[in-house]
Amino acid sequence: MTDYGEEQRNELEALESIYPDSFTVLSEIPTSFTITVTSEAGENDETVQATLKFTYAEKYPDEIPLCELLSQENLEDNDVTDILKLLQEQAEENLGMVMIFTLVSAVQEKLNEMVDQIKTRREEEKRQKEKEAEEAEKQCFHGTPVTIENFLSWKAKFDAEILENKRKKMKEEEQSGKNKLTGKQLFERDHNLDTSDIQFLEEAGNSVEVDESLFQEMDDLELDDEEDDPDYNPMNLDSD
Repeated sequence: MTDYGEEQRNELEALESIYPDSFTVLSEIPTSFTITVTSEAGENDETVQATLKFTYAEKYPDEIPLCELLSQENLEDNDVTDILKLLQEQAEENLGMVMIFTLVSAVQEKLNEMVDQIKTRREEEKRQKEKEAEEAEKQCFHGTPVTIENFLSWKAKFDAEILENKRKKMKEEEQSGKNKLTGKQLFERDHNLDTSDIQFLEEAGNSVEVDESLFQEMDDLELDDEEDDPDYNPMNLDSD
């Protein structure tokens, strides 16, 4: 008859010696413990980590232990799903034998693969960003290729804008013409304009200065004097 308790205690002692820094017992009934697994460092020292929780079934190892992922670092949701699936598959394959070390080793290898995948994924993302940057740079230099279709489309929009601007200008000029008053309309609207000049002179009084140089003396004016005309005959005026 199999002594399940003895097999479980022996395995716990072995696990504690193999994983002294990451093995932690949570409870004795039922027996539950955790083991933290960390991947090897990647090229840029990045790592992924998973804390696995195992709970023995009463008849373990003839029954599969409960396997859980208690916490993780730098893992995607799909990575967590893959790890749990891996634990279940390995447990079924090793049913009847103590298996925790085998399960942890499988997860360790999986985490190392994930680090490599992270490196590959980052390199792919870097290449993709560089490609997008190059395409954007080409677009800046070359612009959009001109085709008959996009030229006609641009021409139609351009003509529509020109026509709209002309309509606005004509409307503004028409509105401006309606609002512009004639001299008569200004006087009719403001009667103060009739006496504005007189009022200005009255207010100025004697202070109004006149520049006499602007006026010529009468003697300097060239006026036609009819009496100086030798052909002048006042009698001719009557005959006309």
